[in-house]
Amino acid sequence: MDSFDVLVVGAGPAGSFAAERLARAGVRVGLFDGRPAGEPKACGGGVTSKALKAWPHLLEAVGRTIGELDLYSPAGKHLHLKLEEPFAVYSRIAFDTFLRERARAAGAKVWAEKVSARGCKQINDAWIVRTQSGREFKSQYLVGADGANSPIAKKLAGPLPPAEMEVAFGYRAPLPESDAGATVVAFLPKWVGYAWAFPRIDHVSFGIATTQDAFDHEELDALLWEFMESYYEAEQTGRSRRKMRLWLHEQRARNNNLREKAERYAARIPGLAPRTWDTRKACGPNWALLGDAAGFADPVTGEGIYYAIRSAELFAESYLAGKPLSYERKWRSDFGAELKRAAQMRRRFYGNFWGAPFTDRMIDFARGHRGIRKVLGQLVAGDQGYTDLKKKLARSALKPL
Repeated sequence: MDSFDVLVVGAGPAGSFAAERLARAGVRVGLFDGRPAGEPKACGGGVTSKALKAWPHLLEAVGRTIGELDLYSPAGKHLHLKLEEPFAVYSRIAFDTFLRERARAAGAKVWAEKVSARGCKQINDAWIVRTQSGREFKSQYLVGADGANSPIAKKLAGPLPPAEMEVAFGYRAPLPESDAGATVVAFLPKWVGYAWAFPRIDHVSFGIATTQDAFDHEELDALLWEFMESYYEAEQTGRSRRKMRLWLHEQRARNNNLREKAERYAARIPGLAPRTWDTRKACGPNWALLGDAAGFADPVTGEGIYYAIRSAELFAESYLAGKPLSYERKWRSDFGAELKRAAQMRRRFYGNFWGAPFTDRMIDFARGHRGIRKVLGQLVAGDQGYTDLKKKLARSALKPL
């Protein structure tokens, strides 16, 4: 039986980053990548400027830097943002491979093996981990970084109710012929959430993120196709993306070529309720949870890559300091209050304000006010948090145009 100091289940950004940091410090680390080869995680692949500034080496992964963004309200109102701080969009195959290979180069042992919760047993102070192929490993510490559906998290911290999960689904489709394509976020009519179009190096990632408890696959899939066909229609006719015709619920001519080439994907995203942030644990005696497995995703946007990497960094610091249980205090003081505030704001963000959806009002105000537009750009970039968002918007609105 192979013995390690730490076994990490899940080789996404959180698991690979933690494995790299620990291995570089001389910790014996085993990393299990249970995702089938060539199968990407269902994700827009957006990495905020906040993350790029915190970990500049992420720019070494093959991706596309985004400096402009088109926002659409539920009523189809448009706002074009030129971002002061660009963010990046990656293929998750390329991004996850980049981080996993850094962990391997640092000295972590990596196996393409799937691990179930049933295969993890704690005997006295040691963990015995059995993979689906039957191999067994032993370690002092177990780290779950295996995503929102994490069986490790269910075993160690308990399951989350459906109301505290969000759904992301979409399609990978060809780039427009005439250009690289615009980066678009469009808030949904009638539903909590938004649609996106993120152009990557060799394709466009289209998707919708919404709550699981209100999920209606048939209607939302039809809405996403309407969004996708509008995107290509604007490119084919030479029409400005500012005039994309969204949410018209009309029968467009079916783009059979697009429907033949688009590749579907789907996944869950954690969206914890405010009360859950107070009670749910991310670590315990000889175990820890990172990233989506711990529930660390923005309940408003579903963005989780920054929190995945930051949680991995905080856990590695705690472990290397000989105080792994201090990880609980560290993540709560670092970003826990921010995510709890986002959970409190989600209903208001996607609710009504002065008789119309707040997202409609927000885009209306930003179109006419440079200060509000700047704050909104900072929010998109990840540099503006939720805890002081209301105060920042009010202060910006009072400044001269």
